[in-house]
Amino acid sequence: MLNPTAETSNNVPAEFVQALQELGLAGSQPLTGEPLMGGVSSDIWRIDTEQGPVCAKRALPRLRVAAPWFAPIERNDFEARWLQLANQALPACAPEVLGQHPALGVLVMRYLPPSDYHLWKQVLRDGQADLATAQGVANLLSRVHSHTAARPELAAQFATDAIFFDIRLEPYLLATALRHPDLAPALQALVAQTQCHAKALVHGDVSPKNILLGPQGPVLLDAECAWWGDPAFDLAFCLNHLLLKCLWNPPTTKGFLACFERLASSYLQAVDWEPRDDLERRTAQLLPGLLLARVDGKSPVEYIQSDEQRKLVRRVARSLLTQPVARLNQVAQAWRLELRS
Repeated sequence: MLNPTAETSNNVPAEFVQALQELGLAGSQPLTGEPLMGGVSSDIWRIDTEQGPVCAKRALPRLRVAAPWFAPIERNDFEARWLQLANQALPACAPEVLGQHPALGVLVMRYLPPSDYHLWKQVLRDGQADLATAQGVANLLSRVHSHTAARPELAAQFATDAIFFDIRLEPYLLATALRHPDLAPALQALVAQTQCHAKALVHGDVSPKNILLGPQGPVLLDAECAWWGDPAFDLAFCLNHLLLKCLWNPPTTKGFLACFERLASSYLQAVDWEPRDDLERRTAQLLPGLLLARVDGKSPVEYIQSDEQRKLVRRVARSLLTQPVARLNQVAQAWRLELRS
């Protein structure tokens, strides 16, 4: 039950007020704040306290998309654990956790001001394809994956197979299989492959919309899909966005593909927990499934709006799903050729 005194703070949702009070983060003055632009899965607020602003996040049981898409709110607990472990692997690569209230599903983090932290998605939208940023993202991912792969005992803290299935594998790959019955065996095989290579701590939503570019390098947000699983998922998920951005900002296509290649090569050079060729093969096979999912799954990207663009994505993805490749540069080359045709 919510604390009745939580209602007294100016415009801040009562769940957030109570969580901050019970975590000892509220202070004695009424809290104020404003909602932040976020994804489809959580309420996110900047809340001003006596000690300064914080970012508070509350997981939603139903995601804000057209298709029915439900997920348990306890994913908030695992997000807090991912953030803490990521910062152990690479300090300042994720927001600092100030407190977490499991009963209310509220996570409180240090606020990262937009004056100092710029959203990578907006930077890419503006046509800035920076190779150093791609390298930084590769370093972040590889450090987290390597750090956790060397500590298999952490797997017990991320028993999130069902959550990951509900918010990643089913809405992306299996929902897409319903739209493309002839590809269903290939997409179902990708689900099985992803589920049977549990090697490291996976973020699950490595998208430019979840990456801030800060003074010390990239900062990865929104780890509510955290899962002990296949690190190839994180690499494929991020590289997929660099391909799709070519349709959002065509004049920067050359730069986006250069970032694709830099991120992929830098990450693979750092792989030390399994044979690099094995991980690259799984990534190259998964990537076209995720590519197709972003036009025909439950979470289509908002900037692909024309039928011609959707057909282009389908042509490349279908070709690579029916004739899988083992190298990421082969995926990039298939995409590059289709864009030129």
